[in-house]
Amino acid sequence: MEESRQREDPPIAIVEEQIDRLVELGYPGLAGRSEESFRALLAPLTSAAADLPQDADRDGRTPYVVVVTRALVDPYDTVPLLRLHGPNGPVGKPGVVDRNHADGDLATYHPLEELAVPAAPAYLLVDVERGEEFCGVRPEDALPVIRSRGRTPLTIDEGIAVVTHAPQLLEKNKCFMLSGSRRHDRRVPALWISDRAPKLGWCWDGNPHTWLGVASAGARMAAG
Repeated sequence: MEESRQREDPPIAIVEEQIDRLVELGYPGLAGRSEESFRALLAPLTSAAADLPQDADRDGRTPYVVVVTRALVDPYDTVPLLRLHGPNGPVGKPGVVDRNHADGDLATYHPLEELAVPAAPAYLLVDVERGEEFCGVRPEDALPVIRSRGRTPLTIDEGIAVVTHAPQLLEKNKCFMLSGSRRHDRRVPALWISDRAPKLGWCWDGNPHTWLGVASAGARMAAG
């Protein structure tokens, strides 16, 4: 995806482009499907996009993101496919899961019930903001503000999808927490940059970080 679109692309074109990218990255194999089967599974999302308005990337924001959930692919397989954004394409090292996530830890995080995440292997995330205004703000304090705006925080699956399709949103000192995925404690997963690679780690809900905002979305849309 280009850093700044020269025009507002039709949502269908954006979704088709993102499905193509997932195929190029090897998602069908990770999902245990043929390319044809994988495309057929995600094809209804293009129809769902037909009712959305044309929109464009803006600083710290992207309009539409195809999210493939852990019901279809394992985050431990998709994080290494992440790359940083460069002027001529992907740069840096493969994404990594921080060592402070113990083996199997990602499976212990679940979406907050209020998010109403679609019970589907894939869906559309609409009006995504990385939330750098919350850099230096405790995640537990940022969440009520996000909710008051009718928005919801992102999950781990959604954060991976955002960096897959809009890697320009992950910038030095403008990284983001994924407060929509929680577990039994006060850990909040987050995506940041470490050693020239995207890293999926976690921070405490009560700790502010000057380089971590809180990402959010305006809506989620399942096919049909």
